[in-house]
Formats: sequence, structure tokens, C-alpha cells
Amino acid sequence: MSARYRVEIATALCLIAAPFVLPHLGMAPNTVNRILVWGLFGIGFDILFGYTGLLSFGQSALYGTGGFFAAYLLTRAGFPHVVSAIVLGTIVAAAAGYLVGLIALRRTGIYFAMITVAIAEVFFFVEFNPLSEWTGGENGLPGVPTPSFNLGFATVRFDSGWSMYPFLAFWYFLGIVIALRIVRSPVGVALRAIRENPLRATAVGHDIHGYKLTAFVVAAAYAGFAGGLLGTMQGFMPPEAFHFDTSGQLIMQTAIGGRGTLFGPLAGAAVWLSLEDFLQGTLKLGAAWKLVLGLVFVLLVCFLHQGIIGGARDLYRVLRSRREQAPSAAAPVRASVGAAATLHHAAAGYAGPILQATGLSKHYGGVVANEGIDFTVNAGEMRGIIGPNGAGKSTFFKMLTCEVPPSAGSIVFEGRDITGMSVTDVCQFGLTKSYQVNQLFNRLTVRENLRVAVLAELRGKFKLDLFARTETIPGLVERVAHTAALVNLAARLDTPVSQLAYGEKRRLEIGLALASSPSLLLLDEPLAGMSPSERAETVRLLKSIGQGRTMIIIDHDMDSLFELVERVTVLQEGRVLVEGTPDEIKRNPQVQEAYLGGMHAEAAA
Repeated sequence: MSARYRVEIATALCLIAAPFVLPHLGMAPNTVNRILVWGLFGIGFDILFGYTGLLSFGQSALYGTGGFFAAYLLTRAGFPHVVSAIVLGTIVAAAAGYLVGLIALRRTGIYFAMITVAIAEVFFFVEFNPLSEWTGGENGLPGVPTPSFNLGFATVRFDSGWSMYPFLAFWYFLGIVIALRIVRSPVGVALRAIRENPLRATAVGHDIHGYKLTAFVVAAAYAGFAGGLLGTMQGFMPPEAFHFDTSGQLIMQTAIGGRGTLFGPLAGAAVWLSLEDFLQGTLKLGAAWKLVLGLVFVLLVCFLHQGIIGGARDLYRVLRSRREQAPSAAAPVRASVGAAATLHHAAAGYAGPILQATGLSKHYGGVVANEGIDFTVNAGEMRGIIGPNGAGKSTFFKMLTCEVPPSAGSIVFEGRDITGMSVTDVCQFGLTKSYQVNQLFNRLTVRENLRVAVLAELRGKFKLDLFARTETIPGLVERVAHTAALVNLAARLDTPVSQLAYGEKRRLEIGLALASSPSLLLLDEPLAGMSPSERAETVRLLKSIGQGRTMIIIDHDMDSLFELVERVTVLQEGRVLVEGTPDEIKRNPQVQEAYLGGMHAEAAA
């Protein structure tokens, strides 16, 4: 139990020791209190940016919203309870975050960031103009009361300086505990998957928009609560809370401390605010302190790419790996094909045509990628698809998995019309695909990669189990071990993907598609780029996992493909040229003509 909560215990001990140690290091109490408020503000931002990969420049809007709402209640509305007012401000900030997220998350990348910039400017304008009667405009809201608690026999007041510290330290600790539970939960697993590879997170069955919005709301709630604490700590809610500079400062502090660590914003705030006080108060640099601090920021980011906390974490891992002897390889977990086949989707026992495509066409303007394809696969069948380059195989596969919508035609999977559905939904139904170019979560381990896929099948595409322990989800550990064994990666579960050989990455690519135990598995060139030995090993692997499964395979290695499948469909110029058994396809003159391009005729002449 103590090992499980060692981070929380260490945090509590450090917060308790801080007021006894920091004064001897010359730290002023007001600086320490400001660091705690910025650190709490940064926890939510780190969940959004460090764990989900969403860079928002609009956190100042939510920081100011929560802070000014709480300050208004306490100064203008006569609300008597400080903590309750801060909580209400948090709720308002979270609601605003939800609405902002609905707008901003319609775009990704730089466009998402720019939308958050625009929204921050809108909030700033509204605070200074239409709502200045309630917010005080450029004067802010003075007279925010400090918290106090009547214990019956005594009244505890948190006024300022070190007397305010326990109040702020308690809320920072609670914020860290909640954040740790979130990032360790299945939702945290989904957030990291989105950060690493949103395309693959979608393809294994996660509703990434829902999880992104969740992260945005969580970050907004932290921002709103920190804003409320800011007004209480200062006795005044400053208009600077809405400034764009506030968002920029938060981003820089997080980068300095280390994103994706939760404690990085606190460390960054400590460096930032301590240097600010030193440069302005001790060295008397005036406005030039920003220039010096900017140079410090550039140096830290250049030489500590993961920030202070991230760099310390990486150093600890290196030292620990050197101290420890090479661990003995765990005995590989052997999962029989029969056992694996009894998992959810494969157990459906569907008989007859499992997939039917009728009149499937895809046009890109005047370019015809596929035209009028009729395609049927029976349950339990191993089907191969071949064709020369440019035959439309990849586009056809993307339509079958609903990555791209068809221009015409329909797709029926297990009796259900899936035409126009999302990739996430069809994956939840039991139709998954491996990619021609590896789409893995590269900074995660093999175990974590497989866990992402298995969780989508066990929990559904979206579930807000924010405080659940991932490892306690029934069947998760067993499913990950089964899948790893099926793709011969049981001994590599704790290896980062970046350290895998190419052949192992290809097997993991198949494993991610296999992890949800699909009733139909589509493999897009699983043998591409492999050496002869890796190709032979993968063929044996596909034969093994193909027993009792329905699979469709595209590959250019026709010898290996004919060894695997029972029936072959040949595409040419976006249409079905012919279908038949491997032997029939080998002897078919139309197929020979399609691949050899008339060379036989030229040779005969």
C-alpha cells in the first residue's frame, strides 16, 4: 500500500517540511504561496498539454473566469463562505471550459491553438468592457476575504504569509492526488494514447473527441479553482488573470519544469517566480528581468528537453538501470488459439457472410479509385486481396473500415449496415485493421500499447472512470498477456516500442488490431519491408492466429499470401478483375496480363 502511494506520501512530507526549510533558503512566504497557486493551475494544464498533447493558449480565460466569479460572490454578492465561493467559481470555469472545448476541438494542431488564443482575447475584452460593472474592469475586485474556519472552540484564520500557506498547501496536495488518480486511470491511458497517436487511438475503438473534451474540462476546473485561490491569497482579484501573458507564463513554466509530470508546473513556477524576485528585488533590473528570464528559459529548454522534473526522472532511470542486473526474461505466456478465440467478438459464432460490400465506389473529383466493387467474405474465411500498384487496394480497405466514406455503394458487417459510420464504431462492432505503415504508440511500452487497445474493447469507446485503477479492470491483464503471446512479444512487454526491431514492430502492429479480439481482422501488407527470415516468422504467426478467425489480407508477396489464404480477390484499376482459389489465380491469364503488362505477348512476337 505504501509503495502504491509513495508519490502522494512524498508530496505530503515535502509540503509539511517546506515552511521549516524554505525560510532558511531565503524564500519569502508570499513567493511560496504564489508558487503553489501557479503549480495548482499548471496541474490541469499539464493533463491537457503534457498527457493529451493539446497546447492551449486560452487557460487565462478560464483562470480569470473562476477567480472573478468567486471574487464577485465574496465582494459584491455578500456570499459568506470562501471555500464554497471558490468551488462555485470552479464549476462555472468548468462549464465555460466545456463550451470552449466544443468549439476549439473542432480543429487540431496549430488551428486548435489559434482558436484558444482567439477565445482568450474574447474573454479579456468581455471582462474589460461589457462586464466591467461586475468585474471591476481594469481595477479588478478588491476586498476579497481570506478564509477562516470556526471550530467551535476556536477560529482558524488564514490571513497572509506563512499563515496562508497551510490552506494553499492542502488544496495543492488534493489537486495532485486527484490528478494522479486521473492519469493512472483508464482515462489516463486513453489520454496518453491520444497524445502519441490519435489516428491509432481512434482505430482501436476510443472516442478521442470525448476524451479530449474531458481533458479540456478538467484543465478548466483546475484553472478556475486556482483563480479563486489567487483572489483569496491576495485579497484582490487582479485583471491580469485574464491577460494573454498569463497563459504564456503558464506554458513556459510547464516547459521549464517538464510536461507530462504533473509536478513540472510547480518546479517551473518555483524557478520562474524565484528568479523574478531575485532579478527585480535583489539585482534591481527593473523591466529587464524579462530579458534575463527569457534567456534562462531558452537555455533550460535547449539543454533539458524534458524539463527539470523530466530530466531528473530520466537520470534516475539511467542510474537505476545501471545498478540493477539484467532481469531474467519472464517465461512467455502461452495462450492457445482456442483460448484467445473465446474472447468477446470472436465468440459471437456468426455464420454466413460476415462482410458484404455492394457497388462500392470511391471518386476523388474526376479520379476513380474504386468503381462498383461487389465483395463478400464468409465467417471463418481467410481471404487475400492482390493487385498491381494503383489498383485501389488501400482505398478499398479504408472504405471497408470506414476510414473514408464511399462515394456510392453499401457495406454490411454481420448483418448491420455500417456505411458512413466512424472508425471507432466499427471497431467496437468487431472489425479492426492493421496498417501498412506502422501506427504505434512509440513512446509507450509494448504492454501499454496493447493495454490501450484492450481497454477500448472492455470499456467501450467512452467511459468516465476517472478514478478507477487500470490494473483492477477484470480481464485486462489476461487479455494483454494473451495478445502478447499470440504475436510472440510476451518477453518484450516492458520494452519501449522505440527499442523494438522492425519485425517486432510489425507483429505489434498486428497485435493492436488483434487485441480487441475482432470477429473480422483486416491486415494491410503485414509482410511489407521484412527480411526473408522475418517474413517466414510472420507467415507462421498469421497461420497460427488465423485458425478460427476471419481475416482479409493485402500483400504484394503473392507466394506467402497464397500459402495463407483460401480464396483470392484480384483488383485492377479499381475494379474486381477475378476471384478464385490460389491455384486458379496463379493460372489465370487475366491476372498474368495485369501483372506482366503484356510482356508475354511481346515475347511471343
